Amino acid sequence: MFAVRQLVHAYAGKDVLRVKEWQAEQGAQWLILGPSGSGKTTLLHVLAGILRPTSGYVTLAEQDLGALSPSALDHFRGKYVGIVLQRLHLIDSLTVLNNLLLAQYMAGEPQNAGRVREVLASLDLGDKANARPHELSHGQAQRVAVARAVVNRPRLLLADEPTSNLDDTRCLQVLDLLLAQARACGATLVIATHDQRIKSRVPNHCELKAVA
Repeated sequence: MFAVRQLVHAYAGKDVLRVKEWQAEQGAQWLILGPSGSGKTTLLHVLAGILRPTSGYVTLAEQDLGALSPSALDHFRGKYVGIVLQRLHLIDSLTVLNNLLLAQYMAGEPQNAGRVREVLASLDLGDKANARPHELSHGQAQRVAVARAVVNRPRLLLADEPTSNLDDTRCLQVLDLLLAQARACGATLVIATHDQRIKSRVPNHCELKAVA
C-alpha cells in the first residue's frame, strides 16, 4: 500500500527524521512510536504528502509522491488519504454536514450528502449534521474529524496523537472508533502516538529514535 525508502527530513539543515525502510500492506494497522522529538508527526505528514522529505522516496498506492506537482499532490491526498490531526481544523462557519461536503469537493469527488449522512450515522452523529463545530463537545468534534477523514473512503487513514489527552475509557473508545472506520473503508491505518496504553491493541509498530 505504501513504502518508504532512505527517508530523511531536515529543518534548518538539521535532520529530524530518518527512516531507512518501511512498508505496509493494504488494510494493515500500524503505530508510529518513539519519544518526543523522534519525528512521529513529521513522518505522518510525509506519508500524507503534506511535507516533502529532504531526501528519499515515498510511494503510496503505487504512486511516487515526489513525482507529483503540488496541485496534483493535493488532489491525490484528497482522494487516497484521510487524516485526523491533533488540531481538528473544522471550519466553524460551516455546519457539520457542509464540513464533510467540502472534503468531498476539495478531493474532486461528487458532493454526496447521502454518503455524508451515512458516515455521520455510523459515528452516532446523525443528529449533528446541522450543528456547527462550536456547538459540539470535544468528543463529538473529534468524531466529526474522523468522519471527514473517512468520507471519501481513503486507502490510507492517518491519526496524530488521537488518544494522548484522554482518560483510559475514552482512549480505548477512540482507538476502537479508528479501527472500525479503517476496516469499513478497507484502509491502512497509521497512528502516531507515544501512548503506551494502545501499544498492545495494534499489531504492527514502526519505532523511531530521536535523531542525534
